[in-house]
Amino acid sequence: MMGRGVVTALTLLSLLLLWRETAAIEVPQDPKILQDLKQPPTIIKQSVKDYIVDPRDNIIIECEAKGTPVPTFSWRRNGKFFNIGKDPRVTMRKRSGTLEVGFRSGGRPEDYEGEYQCFASNDYGVALSNKILLRVSKAPLWPKEVLEPMVVSEGSPLVLPCNPPPGLPPPFTFWMNSAMTPIPQDKRVSMGLNGDLYFSNVLAHDAHTDYSCNARFLFTHTIQQKNPFTLKVHTNEPYNDTSFNATDPYGGRKVAESTPTFLSPSGSESSKMVLRDEQLLLECIAAGLPTPTIKWFKKGGDLPGRKVKFENYNKTLKIVSVSEEDAGEYVCMANNHLGSIRHSIFVQVKAAPYWLDKPTNLVLAPDENGRLVCRANGNPKPTIQWLINGQPLESSLPNPSRHVLGDTIIFRSVQMGTSAVYQCNASNEHGYLLANAFVSVLDMPPRMLGPKNQLIKVIENNRTLLDCPFFGSPLPELRWFKNGQGSGLDGGQYRAHINGTLEIKRARTEDEGTYTCVANSILGTAENQVRLEVKEKTRIVRAPEHRSAVRGSTVRFDCKVTSDPSLSVTVAWTKDDKPLHMGWRLRKDEESLTIPNVNEGDEGTYMCTVKSEIDQDSASARLTVLEEASLNPSVSSALPPDRPDPPMDLDLSDPAARSVRLTWIPGNDHRSPVTQFLVQFEEDHWEPGVWRDLFTYPGDLNSVILQLVPFVNYQFRVIAINAVGRSEPSRPSPRYKTSGAAPDSIPRGLRGWGSRKDNMEITWEPLLDLERNGANLHYSVWWRRKDSGDEWNNVTTVGSKHVVHNTETYVPYEIKIQARNEFGPGPESNMVIGYSGEDKPTDSPTDLRVSKVDSTKANVHWKPVDMNSVLGEFKEYRLYYWRESSLVPGLTFTKERKTKGFFSTAADPTGILSDLVPFSQYKMFMVVANSRYESPPSNTVAFSTKEGVPDAPRFFRINRRSFDTLHLEWDKPLEPNGMLIGYQLKYQTVNGSRVGRPILETFLPNVTDFTLRLPDRSARYKFYLSALTQVGAGEVFAEESPHFANEAYMDQVDIATQGWFIGLMCAIALIILILLIVCFIKRSRGGKYPVRDKKDLPLDPVDHKDQDGSFDYHSDEDNKPLQGSQTSLDGNVKESDDSLVDYGEGGDGQFNEDGSFIGQYTVKKDKDETEGNESSEATSPVNAIYSLA
Repeated sequence: MMGRGVVTALTLLSLLLLWRETAAIEVPQDPKILQDLKQPPTIIKQSVKDYIVDPRDNIIIECEAKGTPVPTFSWRRNGKFFNIGKDPRVTMRKRSGTLEVGFRSGGRPEDYEGEYQCFASNDYGVALSNKILLRVSKAPLWPKEVLEPMVVSEGSPLVLPCNPPPGLPPPFTFWMNSAMTPIPQDKRVSMGLNGDLYFSNVLAHDAHTDYSCNARFLFTHTIQQKNPFTLKVHTNEPYNDTSFNATDPYGGRKVAESTPTFLSPSGSESSKMVLRDEQLLLECIAAGLPTPTIKWFKKGGDLPGRKVKFENYNKTLKIVSVSEEDAGEYVCMANNHLGSIRHSIFVQVKAAPYWLDKPTNLVLAPDENGRLVCRANGNPKPTIQWLINGQPLESSLPNPSRHVLGDTIIFRSVQMGTSAVYQCNASNEHGYLLANAFVSVLDMPPRMLGPKNQLIKVIENNRTLLDCPFFGSPLPELRWFKNGQGSGLDGGQYRAHINGTLEIKRARTEDEGTYTCVANSILGTAENQVRLEVKEKTRIVRAPEHRSAVRGSTVRFDCKVTSDPSLSVTVAWTKDDKPLHMGWRLRKDEESLTIPNVNEGDEGTYMCTVKSEIDQDSASARLTVLEEASLNPSVSSALPPDRPDPPMDLDLSDPAARSVRLTWIPGNDHRSPVTQFLVQFEEDHWEPGVWRDLFTYPGDLNSVILQLVPFVNYQFRVIAINAVGRSEPSRPSPRYKTSGAAPDSIPRGLRGWGSRKDNMEITWEPLLDLERNGANLHYSVWWRRKDSGDEWNNVTTVGSKHVVHNTETYVPYEIKIQARNEFGPGPESNMVIGYSGEDKPTDSPTDLRVSKVDSTKANVHWKPVDMNSVLGEFKEYRLYYWRESSLVPGLTFTKERKTKGFFSTAADPTGILSDLVPFSQYKMFMVVANSRYESPPSNTVAFSTKEGVPDAPRFFRINRRSFDTLHLEWDKPLEPNGMLIGYQLKYQTVNGSRVGRPILETFLPNVTDFTLRLPDRSARYKFYLSALTQVGAGEVFAEESPHFANEAYMDQVDIATQGWFIGLMCAIALIILILLIVCFIKRSRGGKYPVRDKKDLPLDPVDHKDQDGSFDYHSDEDNKPLQGSQTSLDGNVKESDDSLVDYGEGGDGQFNEDGSFIGQYTVKKDKDETEGNESSEATSPVNAIYSLA
């Protein structure tokens, strides 16, 4: 038995080695061929595999097929023949296999549920449809149930179950209240994927009696409602609806907070299986108070940013179109300020079968070879089963020309009568694929498909193609003959293509004649004739030239043409690319266009186009209309220079695969010569409408050859540049599309790296748009393990990344890439070395120890690991170290873990750890690191640094306490770096660049201030303060005393704030106030003068005069002493110091006729102004006081 299997295997192997496949015949879509072509049936339309129908409608199960002869149809239901004729409700459409089940006369659609399969048959084979699972849509009612009120405490979680009835398809669920208003959902309250309503924590205002779950059924368009839930919420304190607000949902009441817990899913981990290309939905709903927030991440990688979406307030993670890379462990984390909780969801991605290589129809001639290939993939790997005409291939009659090799059927020397339809069924536990592919063995004599005796006219020296479409099975051999003579045209200037076309590279006059194409096979011969005539080129021999004409003059544009005498030509004129209508003014003849009485409206570009039936030519010129002054040089020379006018009449000529000649006519330079022409281009595919610079040319050129990129539809414009600036862009040239070519560029940035331990991602930068050189750009990538001698693996992709799976951990690969398009492959890249993914290193460094430890450095020693255990690119030995404690009692600091890397491959590696803090206890351990992971830690080592010099004091301040003292204050260093034994202060006078003799003071460690008496208060001092340990003096803190001028200002401020000074100033102010009061009292003792009282009395009839001749106005009362006067010892009245005379001007008083004073008292000249009015009754407050007395 085993020997027979070996012989069979060897036979198939030898068959593969000897077999040579013949290209399958492509049948042209010519009606003459198709009407006589016999072909097996092909399914062209069918219902979906999972077919759900509406019970209110008729059931229609589609099955359409084509073939010659027209196929007949039959059906199987649940694997058995379905006799349509016995069921009056079932009919089949004419010339079709589509079934229609009607229910006008009664019947239940549910009776027709089941699995249906259509068979289309004719004389050459049987084609099968998919197995169509027919099911009737169902919308069951909600089961009646009595729902008890839900009673919960405020702050507790709650789940209101929905449990909708199992409809087909499943209904869409949502929650509403009795007013048919949706229940508001947010971070705290939301509906889960199963339709349940989740409360992360219940608030008092959630208490309602109408929480109702609704189910909407898609086919029936009906909504069914579940009995409503009543929710009662217990609160510790009374609840007031008016107290609710978003910032304080508890209305000031105290509600116990809680750490997060998961309502869905339960436990710490769960699993989920999803099929490839389907949608992945992961859900995490958490309870807790405050309401937890949900975060998602994927272990070992990032979430697929372009495919992932977060919904339902971050509680649902959705990935569309799942692929194998999306498998893995997804973690959702719920947290609030009391804590956090995690749940891991392990996602498996399975796959229903999908096509890698779907079998296609095969048309072969007798004795030809061919093959059918059926390759599919899936997870698990699908099994492949071959059928022929709907029956398992194993049970069919043996066919010596057919050999099955797994997913491939090989046909060798097929014969007539073996046409059939083969079915390939690829299936696994998640689904199946079914493909029909017929093998048609066809014999047909040669036939000519083109028109008979066709006349072809071509231009001399042009490439010419003579077509001769034909068909036959087996494929005929085609040969060309000229004028019925010769042995066949192929070679020299002739080239016969496989499709029957004869190419003449450059047609000449001697190539004229009758060409015959003959198709020959074992079944017969067919021929056709083509007559070729070679004509002269139509061209313009005298083209129009640019004209500048004064308004009112006449302009003539020439356009003289030569052409083949046997061809008729037409000449047409356009202006600014628009047809030029010949009116009463414009005149056209065979060789010119005349424009009389030129005006401004005639200015523009005129183009002459001459056409024959097989070619054409054109030329253009611009007309510029001038004023009279424009011809006067003296006028134009007085104008300032300006930017040039844009170039005109852009013309393309000499087209080549990657170049074209661009010619233009410069515009007016406006008195400043053009120095440069800038050519810009625009293409209409990648960035239409965007103009980009192409080349810059000297100003004396107006015809250049542009080097171009393949497969770009160009348009050009030109900008003139002079010393003043740039012109406006010219009008765009006609478009010119370069022919396509294979890519010239190699994709840049090729690299291979592992994103996981068992894969390698090959990435590169895609070609730029203008580097594509053609359509259908894709990339061929090759890789193989370095130094293995294996065959190259390769893949073709349109993206910029390919992932190689199931690799060993961190192994080198040779990688190369090549860009390809529909015109062929580009150059291959140089080989680069990439690496598959890394894993965690397995070995740790050992025997970690230190030596030569001083105050800030230590030598580190360790034993290295085996580099094979790194499982990745060796990056470094990474030392983690931290300051555990200080040897200074009571010193506090913040612990911080630091790292230092050592790259060493020595057998006995060492390193120096620096920047340590002196007089401290340290701990450290070491790991070995690759690009992604670290090894487990080594042994932990503790060591102590030696004592060092201290840091600078934390602060150092100088204060001025008096004229001759300075008060110095400081604080201990932040890092004493040892045991402080004191401080040293050095100071010296500073006068410009001269310094005095330094003076040194030392202090105990507990002393942090010092008062210095200054022998010279105007001198400036510089102070240098440092702390001391046993090792020596530490970092110096230097300060300088302030300048003397600033000191004087400080002294004034200090005196003004002294107590004795304030008391002295108060005493002086009090004495001044007392003196002022005494002066006021003394002045007021002059009393009230009687002049005021007497001035209105009549004078005595007799004037009494003194001896000196002055008048005497005193009465008896005048003999009384005046208030404020003093009486002498002899009884006479002594004149007051405040005598009335003192208040007059000079000694004489001035009187009115009635004897009264003129005006008021004047101010005494030797008194202050402030005392001048104090003797008047009305203005003196002292007098007022005495008058009351």
